[in-house]
Amino acid sequence: MANGVTPDVQLLAGRYQVGERIGRGGMADVHVGVDARLGRRVAIKLLKPALAADPAFRSRFRREAQDAAKMANPTIVRIFDAGEETITDKNGVEVQVPFIIMEFVDGRLLSDLIAAGPIDPHQAVGIIGQVLTALEYSHRAGLIHRDIKPGNIMITSTGQIKVMDFGIARAISETSATISETSNIVGTAQYFSPEQARGESVDARTDIYSTGIVLFEMLTGRAPFVGDNPVAVAYQHVNQQAVRPSAINAQVSPALDAVVLRAMAKDRYDRFQTAADFRAEAIAADSGTTIIKRPSAVPNFNATLLGVNPTATAGSEANLRQLTVDDKTRGSRVNQSRPPVAWIWGGVAVLAVVVVAVLYWTINFTATPFVSSTAIKVPDISGETWDVGSAELSDLDLVPTQLLQADGSVEAGTIISTSPASGINVAPQDEIKVYVSSGGEHKAIPPVIGQKESAATKDLEKAGFTVNETSTVAHSPTAKKGVVIGSTPAEGQDTPLSAVVTLIVSDGKIDVPNVLKQPIADAVSLLRGSTYRLEVTQVPDMTCTGGLVSEQSKRDTQKQHAEITLTFCAGSEPVEPIVPTAPTPAPTP
Repeated sequence: MANGVTPDVQLLAGRYQVGERIGRGGMADVHVGVDARLGRRVAIKLLKPALAADPAFRSRFRREAQDAAKMANPTIVRIFDAGEETITDKNGVEVQVPFIIMEFVDGRLLSDLIAAGPIDPHQAVGIIGQVLTALEYSHRAGLIHRDIKPGNIMITSTGQIKVMDFGIARAISETSATISETSNIVGTAQYFSPEQARGESVDARTDIYSTGIVLFEMLTGRAPFVGDNPVAVAYQHVNQQAVRPSAINAQVSPALDAVVLRAMAKDRYDRFQTAADFRAEAIAADSGTTIIKRPSAVPNFNATLLGVNPTATAGSEANLRQLTVDDKTRGSRVNQSRPPVAWIWGGVAVLAVVVVAVLYWTINFTATPFVSSTAIKVPDISGETWDVGSAELSDLDLVPTQLLQADGSVEAGTIISTSPASGINVAPQDEIKVYVSSGGEHKAIPPVIGQKESAATKDLEKAGFTVNETSTVAHSPTAKKGVVIGSTPAEGQDTPLSAVVTLIVSDGKIDVPNVLKQPIADAVSLLRGSTYRLEVTQVPDMTCTGGLVSEQSKRDTQKQHAEITLTFCAGSEPVEPIVPTAPTPAPTP
């Protein structure tokens, strides 16, 4: 087994060449690859072979991947292909390796950005707005993500958000995968909704809750609920209220506090009912404007999003009760010790009619995604002036908002693009962001990596750029504290002079992964080569499991060149001697 996850694979489906690993998770590895037939770069996700042992998983996995592949939106990572490859491992045993071929995204995980500390509220709202655009699109297509978290959100070098892994969580959660396996991919405990924690059915509002957790974490730099194990965290999701983000980060406004806490409401009826509502409220809170509340109709969810099962009467009745129980408890109660028998039978008859109606609606309409007859397709107004484009949107009962964007390649006053993009279906009175060119001179960001922050700032200002007074702090295994390790936009990138450049500066620290209970060979392979000193101690205990790391002296955030000691139990199995490695010296800027 390669890396303890999947066997060595060189070629998939006779066309996808598997390259180096660029990501690793509890359920899969991600490799860079090449589609030899089309000559394009792709990302290849190799899932654990153990998942493919279940025939139900293989069937659902391919079906969910095919559904996800139908989605085409700039905010969603495209899925090009999926399947299973039969290969022979080093022991001569044939195994099935499930794989997904995805769009390759050159960018950075949101989880890595959060690791550097709280994100500016305005920037956080911009990121979450694009995430909600992706969810609005998927929900209209009848697909719930179920696993929204920073590790599934990419940010490209141009600031475009890409959400990954649509449909895959459902394929795994609804098969016979064990609880310990499922917990690694289906809704990481920190981002569970209360209904997921209770094992109940999920709908689009489950994604709303998880997105609220992500926004909280961006604003504060940490998750709202933490615990010693996933069960403890899940308990807090069900029973404890999160603190206001402003209690941790004073830059967060009371209006944004309210938006985050509403998205994280325990009762799904108290949350935003659609991604579009969430996005509109977040933008309004960020801009300091007030949204006029209009009477809202029943949310535009189809049967799939509401979790109704069209094949089982009992399941439909359970879902009907689930969807109505909270509404019933909110109403006033009439105390009556002995209700008339006629009333009881009348209530039973009414309930029976409702159940039959729901079943009929479900059976006849779940085959295709439901699209409201009032949906409006965003027109393509790029290349028009603001006056013309905004008038066209207003005539369609949409609300245009002008946002200036420096772009020397587009004449000032000309519309560059919209968000949501043209062709996307939206609801009446939805806000449409219209990006209008402000023109402006462009220059390449000068080299700044390896310089001290003060020297890099001088070079940027000399080139005519404005430098953000607050730099982004990040870990680095080699750069000393205070040395620049990157910038936004990146050095060499053609950038308008009106842009504000943010420097990314090393804090002189490193992240040490947790390798407890991993095979000692895998643990050393993962840790070897960084800037900390690795020592290995062997415990000759015949009663314990052989070859697993039992103690780790340090993990999480540490100083560069920290000494890490691993202790493992040899048991009765021979273990190849481990040779510790000396730290790699950090370069002098």
